[in-house]
Amino acid sequence: MVEINTIKNKLKRDELYQKQKADKAKQKRDRRTALKKKETSNPEEKEKRLAENVPNTLENTREFDETIVEEDAEVVADEATDEFSQYFQKGVPPKILITTSKGPSLAVYEFATELIDIFPNSHFVKRKPQFEMRHIIEFSKNRDFTDIMVINEDRKQPNAMTLIHLPDGPTAHFKLSSISLSKDIEGHGRTSSHKPELILNNFNTRLGHTIGRMFTALFPHVPEFQGRQVATLHNQRDFIFFRRHRYMFKNSKRVNLQELGPRFTLKLKWLQKGTFDRKGEYEWLFKPEMETSRRRFFL
Repeated sequence: MVEINTIKNKLKRDELYQKQKADKAKQKRDRRTALKKKETSNPEEKEKRLAENVPNTLENTREFDETIVEEDAEVVADEATDEFSQYFQKGVPPKILITTSKGPSLAVYEFATELIDIFPNSHFVKRKPQFEMRHIIEFSKNRDFTDIMVINEDRKQPNAMTLIHLPDGPTAHFKLSSISLSKDIEGHGRTSSHKPELILNNFNTRLGHTIGRMFTALFPHVPEFQGRQVATLHNQRDFIFFRRHRYMFKNSKRVNLQELGPRFTLKLKWLQKGTFDRKGEYEWLFKPEMETSRRRFFL
């Protein structure tokens, strides 16, 4: 075969390149056609090929983590006595106070309105300049709130979220990014007052399990399936993607999803024992030097 880069004439060189490219494409089509015929006559061949042809991804080649949770007696015992046991064991319904940083912008208020629509039994309280976090925590405890959600901002845009579980913590702080409000999503559906179904994906480690339980405790324990709403928190490479949809049943065999919005992405920055305290004890704190590999994940 003639080496293309040895041909000095540009037109000839391009002509030969296009011919070789077309030949490769034809060979690829022929292989696919032959394979399809073979697998049509023998379905087991296709099943075998699909089972063996598993691509390597960052997720399935992640570094070994000894904190990955297995459903065993030890985990069950820990969960029976952790900070969220009131919700899971005794069925205490969530009651969420949503507030902001001091002097919030219009964009923060708009995002807070979307959060109130997401979480049943949530209430927005405007933060006055003299209200410190310790005052808000005490206020919430006295009024039987189970969680506090604080929206922080930078340059007039929401950029972080602090989640405090009451009465004894823990407190989690997340970076907030990629926000799309419902009005900005093309073809979005209208929401209803029904309690949504919750789906959590890939919260596999001890830390991830804690964060997953923290989010679960924000939603009523019994969803109202007639509302057809589903809220999803999907963890991929330690980025937590939030989406909300509703089921659109076409017939007995077909169902579509219609997005309701909003969309946003969270990334955990720290998890602290107890309620918010700048000098408190951290269970986990992200540091740049912890990223020793693209295949190392913490949730």
